[in-house]
Order: sequence, then C-alpha cells, then structure tokens
Amino acid sequence: MNHLPLIIKREYLSKVKNKSFIVMTILSPIIMIALISVVAYLSQLNNDKVRTISILDESGKVKDIFESTDNTTYNKLDGMSLEDAKTLVTETSGYGLLHIKDIENVKELSENIKFYSEESPSLTVISKLENKLERHLTLINYENVGIDIDKIKDSKVTVDIFQENFVGETSSKTDSIIKLIFGGAAGYLLFMFIIIYGNMIMRSVIEEKTSRIIEVIVSSVKPVQLMLGKIIGTSLAGLTQFAIWLILGSILLFVVSAIFGIDMAQMQTPQQAAIQQAMENPEVNTKIQEAMQGFFNLPLTNLIIAFIFFFISGYLLYSSLYAAIGAAVDNETDTQQFMLPIIMPLILAVYIGIFTVIEDPHGTVSTVFSFIPFTSPVVMLMRIPFGVPIWQQLLSLALLIGTFVFTVWIAAKIYRVGILMYGKKPTYKELLKWIKY
Repeated sequence: MNHLPLIIKREYLSKVKNKSFIVMTILSPIIMIALISVVAYLSQLNNDKVRTISILDESGKVKDIFESTDNTTYNKLDGMSLEDAKTLVTETSGYGLLHIKDIENVKELSENIKFYSEESPSLTVISKLENKLERHLTLINYENVGIDIDKIKDSKVTVDIFQENFVGETSSKTDSIIKLIFGGAAGYLLFMFIIIYGNMIMRSVIEEKTSRIIEVIVSSVKPVQLMLGKIIGTSLAGLTQFAIWLILGSILLFVVSAIFGIDMAQMQTPQQAAIQQAMENPEVNTKIQEAMQGFFNLPLTNLIIAFIFFFISGYLLYSSLYAAIGAAVDNETDTQQFMLPIIMPLILAVYIGIFTVIEDPHGTVSTVFSFIPFTSPVVMLMRIPFGVPIWQQLLSLALLIGTFVFTVWIAAKIYRVGILMYGKKPTYKELLKWIKY
C-alpha cells in the first residue's frame, strides 16, 4: 500500500503545528521589519540633520564653488586667522572647518587643504568636498597653462559599442548585467533554500530517531517512502513559511510606515543617494530604459519553467542527502563530518557562477559544470539568461533527475539501516557497508 500521501500530510502538519515553527514564522518578519524600521528611522534622522561647514579660503580661489543645500550649509569666513576660525567653529558647534592656504601654485595648493573637525568626518562629506575642489582647481590649472576648456569639452568622445549576433538580435552591456542579476538571484535563492530547509529535514530525522518513534513507523512503511514523505512534507512546510513571511512582512511594512510615519525611502546609503541624483540626468534615464528593454528581452517563459524544474530537482537531490545524514547519526554534532562533501559542490557552483559564467557563459568550464548534477541547479540557472540551447537544458535536467533517483536509492539504503542504529558514530566505511547491505 502506498503510504506516501499520509506521510507527507503527517510531516507537513507536524511541522506547521510545531510551537517553535509557529513562533519563528510570526517572529521572524516582525524582527526583520523592526530592524528595517529602526534603520530607516535612524537614516531619516541622519538625512534630516543639517551640517554647517565653515570655509576659510585664504587663496580666494574656491570659496565661490560651495553652495548650501538642504542638508549642508556652507559658512564662508573672511578676514580671520586659522585659530580664530577654529574657535568660532567650536563655539558654534559647527560640523567642521575647511582650510585652503594662500598658495599661488594650484598643484601645491591642492596638497595643502585641510579639514578640521571635532570628530571623524563622514566619508561622503569628504568625498563631495574633494570632488568639488578637484574639478574647480583642474579648470583653473587648465586656464593657467593656456588650455581652452571649451575645446576640451568639445573634443571628448564617448564610445558605446553596439552588440549584435549573426542572426541580427541586438544586445548591450546593460542586457548582460540584467541577465547576470537574474541568474545570480535564482542561483542564490536555491542555495539558501537548500541550506535552510535541508538542515530542517536532517534535524527532523534526528529528532524522530532519538525519540524512537521511527521504530514504530518503519514497521509498516517502506524506508524510501518514509524518506520521500519527510522531504516533500518539510519542503511544503518551508514554502508555507516562506509565503507567510512575504505576506506578513509586506503587511507589517505598510503598517509601520503608516502609523509611525517612517519613510523607507530614507533608508539609503550614500551610493543610493548618488544614484537617485544621477537619475535626473537624461543619459541615465536612457540607460534605465535600456535596462527595462533588456529585462523584457530575456527569455522569461524559458527562465520561469527552467527555474521551477531545476529548483525542485536540485532541492530534492540535496534534501535526500540531508535525510541520509540525519538517519546515519544520533545527534547534530556528529553531522559535521558528513556536511562538507554536501556543502562543497554548492559553494563551488556559486563561485563558478560568479567568476566564470559572468566572463564566459558558454565556455568549457561553465558548460561542463552546468551538466554536473551537483552543480547544475545553480550554474545552469545562471547560464540560461545568456541563451542556452534547449537540448542542453533538457540534457542537464535529465542528468539531474537521474542523479536524484539514484541518490534517493543510495540514501534510502543508508536511511533503512541508519534509522535503527544507535550509540555509535558512523564512518564513511560503515556507510558503504550499509549501501551494499
């Protein structure tokens, strides 16, 4: 009799009704949203803070280039010594003092600019000051050596190589970046899902083994059915938890923003602020349109279908190994000796995806590792956005499914013997004996 549906149902219900599962499912998004809210609130306070920077320009060359903004006020000081300026800034609790010495030579002047402050200044503030000074002093230097600045600007040439294959399909560097992001996100999601929920399956097997419940269950159920039921049931519980996190997290994010008036858009790094500023540039807007076009040029149907099959197959492959390890040991501490051979192919797949697929998605290394079952779920998902022939995808998937079936057979043999073994730490030699048994 096929008991697999009953085992899946039992495993799923036992997981979702578990107190720790319920608590973590509810608390995780609350804790995450609380952290995001705190960071957003502090970022909002930081962005609302107005810095007053005093400028003491003894050379008279640069003081006119600084214009006050909403967050930065420039106070230009004239006719006072450096010590008096320091005292003034300290007494008025200013953010800092920018001192430019009275030196005629621009090159020498650029090497004698100092910023005085009570505490270590923000890297962003210093970078902005340096950029303003560099641009202005460079223009002054051009004029001093008799170079026509307008001619330099007119002489600048921008090269943007258009890409087109022999069939006539066009692409761009932006398209490659979009493909890389999409493939990398898919591969990384699979990697994290395997790590998180594979460990959950392993712990579930260990718990039932140590509580001796497994001895009763195995008397009426085949070990392979029991193992597959645990894998599928735990996977469904993981998907349920993931869906609840998304829904609950979105609701909490909206509620926190509405009640406490926290603007999540304020939670931005200096780089994000620079990007936001750059978006006002027409050229940047053109790049954004290219990025959107690149996204829609992706083989979305192929990507979605391939993602589903490779995600499920890859996850089931590794889950069967986690279940076998759980059956072979008595406690979680003993699992460490068996974890490295499982984790290493995953880590290798991620590194190959990042460092090889990016550079040459159709090269020998990328192609070979997209066929090896233990690395193909990650590497192939990263390659597909760059255009992989359907026959290669099907061959890779067939090898992956075939390896999964073989791995389940091997894991079931370990599982069949291991679930009834207690009090002894297994070795690789003993695992081979169990497989041959």
